[in-house]
Amino acid sequence: MLWITRSHVHVDRVACPWLITRFIDSDAQFLFVPKSEVMAVAEREGAIPFDTPGAGLNHDGDLCTFDVIIRNYNLTDRALLRLARIVNAADTDRLDSDPLAAGLEAIAVGYSLRYPDDLQNLEHQFEVYDALYAWCRLEVAKEKFLN
Repeated sequence: MLWITRSHVHVDRVACPWLITRFIDSDAQFLFVPKSEVMAVAEREGAIPFDTPGAGLNHDGDLCTFDVIIRNYNLTDRALLRLARIVNAADTDRLDSDPLAAGLEAIAVGYSLRYPDDLQNLEHQFEVYDALYAWCRLEVAKEKFLN
């Protein structure tokens, strides 16, 4: 499937493509366009819009788009839900609500400076999310063992 969002990716617009690729659509392709063009290009190209005004997959109250995708696709992996707390805190500027959020925000800024091309940025940051998800899996396993 073809997915589309705003250009100049940051936390949620990196986390969502990672989530989509790893858990929903392993053949996903992504388009990044200016915010004002997302919905028109989505309609013209038959793409699924996300993390943009007017999209069904967008922020909803305190939920960032990553959370909304998890909810809408009924994903229940506990490690993924732990990762969602980190992403939400970093994306919604509630950095104090998760101890890893400020680090993820800093990483997102650094990658944006190093890789201003959105697809190249994703290519490099997916490794970060793979590693963070692995850490979340370990944390969930520890919690399960201790309880």
